Amino acid sequence: MQIKTSGIVLHSIKHTDSSSIITVYTRQFGRVSYMVHGVNKKKSICRAAFLQPLSMVEMDVFHIPGKDIQRIKDMRMDYQFTGIPFNPIKNSLALFLSEVLFRALRQTEPDENLFMFLENSIQQLDCCEEGIANFHLIFLIKMSRYLGFEPSLEEENEKYFDLMNGVFLRDKPLHVHFLQSETTTNFILLLQTDYSNMHKLILTRDERTNLLKGLVEYYRLHIAEFHALHSLEVLQSLFD
Repeated sequence: MQIKTSGIVLHSIKHTDSSSIITVYTRQFGRVSYMVHGVNKKKSICRAAFLQPLSMVEMDVFHIPGKDIQRIKDMRMDYQFTGIPFNPIKNSLALFLSEVLFRALRQTEPDENLFMFLENSIQQLDCCEEGIANFHLIFLIKMSRYLGFEPSLEEENEKYFDLMNGVFLRDKPLHVHFLQSETTTNFILLLQTDYSNMHKLILTRDERTNLLKGLVEYYRLHIAEFHALHSLEVLQSLFD
């Protein structure tokens, strides 16, 4: 069945000397792997620019339900980046977030609300001028809602955040997966922040690092096979 779909490029890996397999989160089908041939060759449907992390593309695809690797007939840019490829910080954030999405979005079922959130977030990253250093933290918090483990705000005035159960507590839990009180205070501030006012959230390097470590652990605890992120060290060194 041939169909047109929008998609967000999450990952690309070379398959042979002349072909690559790309993983795309699509509006119609959820996560899908596609084979592409001759990237950047004269008659190729795929240009290297299409495979940048978080590229938003429009595709004509042949979709066969149950098939592991699908085929693309045609591919076009759906949104032209003006900031991400030309800003080292934004580019590093895009690389980090694409790896998070590649590891977190394992399901093949489509989710229109999640797709719209991702579209909006990527455009916000591409265009934002202030508060860029907080962007990935807000993204991770907000995406947890669509993945089913959004932090509970019922007891947000408590001292500790329990990463395992997603709740705030007055006393330390009986396990090691929790945020210390100072990080919990910043976590609450983060929950109250969005892309429009992220420049107002002032954090030190150590505070931001502790929040990021906590959020990555939170994802690891709630998503099966959420392995170590290779881009995390690069991202942390960038903000250092």
